[in-house]
Amino acid sequence: KEECARHSADTAMVNGDGAHEHTEETDSKQDGNGEADGGEESNEQEVIVIQDTGFTVKIQAPGTEPFDLQVSPQEMVQEIHQVLMDREDTCHRTCFSLQLDGNVLDNFAELKSIEGLQEGSVLKVVEEPYTVREARIHVRHIRDLLKSLDPSDAYNGVDCNSLSFLSIFTDGDLGETGKRKKKGSEMEQIDCTPPEHILPGSKERPLVPLQPQNKDWKPMQCLKVLTMSGWNPPPGNRKMHGDLMYLYIVTVEERHVSVTASTRGFYLNQSTTYTFNPKPANPSFLSHSLVELLSQISPAFKKNFTALQKKRVQRHPFERIATPFQVYSWTAPQVDHAMDCVRAEDAYTSRLGYEEHIPGQTRDWNEELQTTRELPRKNLPERLLRERAIFKVHSDFAAAATRGAMAVIDGNVMAINPGEETRMQMFIWNNIFFSLGFDVRDHYRELGGDAAAHAAPTNDLNGVRAYSGVDVEGLYTLGTVVVDYRGYRVTAQSIIPGILEREQEQSVIYGSIDFGKTVVSHGKYLELLEKTSRPLKVQRHSVLNEKNDTVELCSSVECKGIIGNDGRHYILDLLRTFPPDLNFLPVDGVELSPECQRLGFPRQHRHRLACLRQELIEAFVEHRYLLFMKMAALQLMQHKANRDSNKTDTPAITETSETVTESKASTTQTDTAQTTATDSSKATDISTDSTSQTDNASTAASQTGTDSEENSSKPTTNGPVDPTATQNGECKGPLEGKELEESIPGLAQAKELAETLVAEDGSSIDPKSREVVLNACKAVGSISDTAFDIRFNPDIFSPGVRFPEESADDIQKQKQLLKDAAAFLVSCQVPTLVKDCLDHSALPMDGASLTEALHQRGINVRYLGTVLEFMEKTPAKAQLEHIYRIGITELITRCAKHIFKTYLQGVELSALSAAVSHFLNCFLSSFPDAVAHLPPDELVSRRKNRKRRNRVPGSGDNTAWASLTPSELWKNISKLAYRLYFLKRCEYNFDSRHKPAFTEEDILNIFPVVKHVNPKATDAFHFFQSGQAKVQQGFLKEGCELINEALNLFNNVYGAMHVEICSCLRLLARLNYILGDHPEALSNQQKAVLMSERVLGIEHPNTIQEYMHLALYCFANNQLSTALKLLYRARYLMLLICGEDHPEMALLDSNIGLVLHGVMEYDLSLRFLENALTINTKYHGPRSLKVALSHHLVARVYESKAEFRSALQHEKEGYTIYKNQMGEAHEKTKESSEYLKYLTQQAVALQRTMNEIYKNGSNASIMPLKFTAPSMATILDQLNIINGIIFIPLSPKDLENLKAEVQRRQQLQELGKGVEPAEDRSLELEDKIPID
Repeated sequence: KEECARHSADTAMVNGDGAHEHTEETDSKQDGNGEADGGEESNEQEVIVIQDTGFTVKIQAPGTEPFDLQVSPQEMVQEIHQVLMDREDTCHRTCFSLQLDGNVLDNFAELKSIEGLQEGSVLKVVEEPYTVREARIHVRHIRDLLKSLDPSDAYNGVDCNSLSFLSIFTDGDLGETGKRKKKGSEMEQIDCTPPEHILPGSKERPLVPLQPQNKDWKPMQCLKVLTMSGWNPPPGNRKMHGDLMYLYIVTVEERHVSVTASTRGFYLNQSTTYTFNPKPANPSFLSHSLVELLSQISPAFKKNFTALQKKRVQRHPFERIATPFQVYSWTAPQVDHAMDCVRAEDAYTSRLGYEEHIPGQTRDWNEELQTTRELPRKNLPERLLRERAIFKVHSDFAAAATRGAMAVIDGNVMAINPGEETRMQMFIWNNIFFSLGFDVRDHYRELGGDAAAHAAPTNDLNGVRAYSGVDVEGLYTLGTVVVDYRGYRVTAQSIIPGILEREQEQSVIYGSIDFGKTVVSHGKYLELLEKTSRPLKVQRHSVLNEKNDTVELCSSVECKGIIGNDGRHYILDLLRTFPPDLNFLPVDGVELSPECQRLGFPRQHRHRLACLRQELIEAFVEHRYLLFMKMAALQLMQHKANRDSNKTDTPAITETSETVTESKASTTQTDTAQTTATDSSKATDISTDSTSQTDNASTAASQTGTDSEENSSKPTTNGPVDPTATQNGECKGPLEGKELEESIPGLAQAKELAETLVAEDGSSIDPKSREVVLNACKAVGSISDTAFDIRFNPDIFSPGVRFPEESADDIQKQKQLLKDAAAFLVSCQVPTLVKDCLDHSALPMDGASLTEALHQRGINVRYLGTVLEFMEKTPAKAQLEHIYRIGITELITRCAKHIFKTYLQGVELSALSAAVSHFLNCFLSSFPDAVAHLPPDELVSRRKNRKRRNRVPGSGDNTAWASLTPSELWKNISKLAYRLYFLKRCEYNFDSRHKPAFTEEDILNIFPVVKHVNPKATDAFHFFQSGQAKVQQGFLKEGCELINEALNLFNNVYGAMHVEICSCLRLLARLNYILGDHPEALSNQQKAVLMSERVLGIEHPNTIQEYMHLALYCFANNQLSTALKLLYRARYLMLLICGEDHPEMALLDSNIGLVLHGVMEYDLSLRFLENALTINTKYHGPRSLKVALSHHLVARVYESKAEFRSALQHEKEGYTIYKNQMGEAHEKTKESSEYLKYLTQQAVALQRTMNEIYKNGSNASIMPLKFTAPSMATILDQLNIINGIIFIPLSPKDLENLKAEVQRRQQLQELGKGVEPAEDRSLELEDKIPID
């Protein structure tokens, strides 16, 4: 389960409804491919089709020995081209064709479609004549090869390059070194001393080690200069001689040459800098490849280029492949700016002309995005092709939109309405439409002006994400990317064909362009949107238009439908896809529930577009569904009891109601009580941590009237059912669902009943049962009387929207539902989050992972203040200190960001670095009166008086930014903290230092923040989930196969690099490790680390975790020094992002301490282990089993040092905890007491020896003492335990039984749960023992 619980954050895998989709929802959930999740059988057939066996072909290239190449029938010929351009011996060729028996192969043909191509065929590489395009591609490729080890692209955030430092700590590839090291002695001498700043208690946090300098990056210089010559383009008479372009090159030996690129290849000509003489030099060294030419004229080039390529090929492919979306680094060393012809050329010719070498130059993004959606999706191969195409176009579109948005803000794009003022301008670049996030034409005046205009694009993007997730055929959304850059928010959208030629009024045939005053509808749109209404929980409803006619809609009024010139049905402006959040939307005459009011809601927000998150809607509906089931079950039990006999009436009812509601008050529940209960969920389902709730336990909710429902005394629970079943509706796995069914009598019947009702419109069902369902439906607010179905009307409380009289009743219900959802968020989701933080199933390490934890539970970040207040009131608040600290930091940073945004808008480009460094000084430096450095005078223009009406957005000539002072900034921050997050107190003080921390030289670059839709690989994802489920049930082998399958499918859709592939590799490595294949575990985990660094960032919390796992597998493979280096890196990163005071640090320090113990560095080991003990005691409480284990580990090190008194002291502490928690008889307690006896004996023996020495002096007869250096095996066992990997030993007899069982395979389920190695996130046996 470790994978699900711990990493649900990054897997993006747990989307709320885990194992059991509601019965009636299965059909709509399946993206219309008509297979339920469980349809693995059919999938497996299809998978086999895909993995056609590969075969080998021979490649014969000029000047090299023929070599074999493994290919697969699915590949295109082009992919062989790519391989050849990457191989060390053929990488210098770009302009060639592949020929089979003299026939040229088509680049875009799949290999299986080529006649006569089979195992052993010989493919010839034939050099082709150049064109200008080919010559450019060749020069660009050579430049890429020369720069292949240079990290500057990664620091500058271009071309999807990103950083990775793993190889510095592992000295190259782990695989090979592993084999080499084992030959030496097992305990090689290693230096284990960590750098000072990593030791526990150190206060230094240096930034330099974040970017360790790789020795490979001091690039071997092959050329001094390679640029386009000033003689380009060739004059007409030379064109007719085949000249394509001229290059100017300076070799390392200082030889200046001019080179002609001609159709036949590259040769030296006789031009110099000032005279043009295009005749070939003598000798001309005509070569088809530039590399061959340069190798002949420059020995240094030949030597260094070969060495460079050797190094390049040795790097792990994951260090070189481009990531699907750009990752930016926030720190970088000062890099020297080198001459680079291709970069220079790109900057001036604008990449547009070169756009990915696609015919027709600019790409029609809209056409590409929509055509990929229309691809067929009937079977697995088709779906994979479709998802791959969608993903590829999306990542290209996101990159192009980002480039365009930056160009717009930097003032390099002409507006389409240049006459209007800057804020109102719109732009088109590369077939993408750009608009700025300001309230133009008072569109949002009533909703909060600019604040609303700033929030709308992200809301709209969430809508686009939701609709494209449902993926209804025939309904199209726009490609949408939201970019924040230099203080401006830019929305980039693909363009609906024909929209620019028409007026908006004519185009919109569904929805409203004036927030509901005029509304139109359209049959086809209703039909399409109806299909999305169930998965998105949107209710079909009617509104009145300006003529008081009723218009039917199936979305919010703002959602506009436009049919493009291509005949497709587009929907746009999806900013109100999800219902409004009443906690932040004060409406006259609307009373929120008491829990909300108690917390000070409703609160005024900066805009009126605050809506609930999709995750919250899902959790709320799931929660209501369980409630519905319980109510139906309860009533069925009552009917049954009534039927059986009237005498046992009341007792039967009290009994069941106890089981069902788990509230300790036994109450007789009648139908009437049920229907009045507007939201009995509050009382029934919330399982809060017993420790924090003991005070309320006495007032267990009595379940009869409405007021007691809303009363927030949440009963403490002791049943095993509740926490698993209703943990905010995220079912964690298939097992929990089953437990739930067994535990509530009548629930199974209720389920059947619900299903039959759905199936038969309830005609043949007896009225009693129908009444049961009707009552349950009413109680949970279902929109249908015969089945559970909750949907929201997104137009409720929208200003300007009016509803017809006849639906007044319905509207009332909808308003109630919205209040309930708002109450559910604060009274159920927030406590659940805090409880998850207390029991460490949620472990945020930084602001981003905290935000993610909030979002997963459907809590918006605007509730951060509420969450922090809730934490402060929790009795166990000391155990939440780490989260509280991260929360406060996040809150202050977000306030500063709001100020920074408007601050940047007033800064002109030439003063940008000065302004940014000044702001950071005011914000972070402890220097009280930071003075801004204005840019030097020589640049300030003397001609200020020319009035320029038409400025680019960032060209204000003002220097207002320079007057900001730290105290003013912090005053504003605390005001904002109160306004946005209702944080009451915010004090700040400055201890005076002499100079500001930042200067303008420290600001190297400014990057955009990009938000976009992440297309999913659905089939791969189902495989991954079923693999996880199998692993949880204990079928590791099957789980492993499914995960491997998922990995193949992920690779198929996403290419090699993606976060989800990362989770896949991590889980695989863990399974390999548990199944005993350590080398394989090492190789998979190495990939996971590299990928995490590249895709998530070098200091992302997940990356830190990957480093820790890798260290464990390294240790298991006897690579002790590597394991230590990795752990030190992880500790450095963790100190940097969350400091020492964090529960996860205890795990890391236990790991480091154990490894150091293993290499006999006892004093160092103690420093780390004792730190872990302190942290565990703080965050898990002094009586926790983690603390007992910590004591034991410390005791073992003292034993190794022969300090038996200290060892005994720690082991006694541990023993006491085990005894109190588990009882005398438990094996842990016994082990501990054995160890105590042993320690006592050793201590006595030592004392005897010492006495002997004192008494008899040097001729004492000394008993030899046993000082044991710990064996690697015992250290590894301890490492496994603390990392939550438990191996259960099997006796030979067990094994026999197991084999027999596997052959029968019927009752495998029962066995699998207990016998195969169990895997659990909780460190040691914390979860296991009480259950056993």
